[in-house]
Amino acid sequence: MSKCQEIGKDKIILLTREELSEPSKVELPEDDPQPGLILEDGAINWNCPCLGGMATGPCGVPFREAFSCFHYSTADPKGSDCVEAFTNMQACMQKFPALYGSNDDDDESKDILNSDPKKNESPPENKS
Repeated sequence: MSKCQEIGKDKIILLTREELSEPSKVELPEDDPQPGLILEDGAINWNCPCLGGMATGPCGVPFREAFSCFHYSTADPKGSDCVEAFTNMQACMQKFPALYGSNDDDDESKDILNSDPKKNESPPENKS
């Protein structure tokens, strides 16, 4: 016969060999699936950790406006009607480079965006 003892928040259960040899009868509650970025009703889940806190902070409102515009956009190509909203968001983020980063300091992204294969080649060695 098993013995059960509670110590504070812990519960200690001692089982006999016979009890351990039987399959467990414990039923764990099913976890409620965490909602993703888009809720079942099609609305945006602004609390989704995948947004990394972008929906809050000093540029939260422009971010939500731009993201909402893109999400609900029916234009072709999608989001082409949201240029103004994204421009406003970008202007806001440029006011807070410590928080959102600064493109001025990001030479790597400039190199990728303005990639010219000939520019990235090593100069020929001078054999003089």
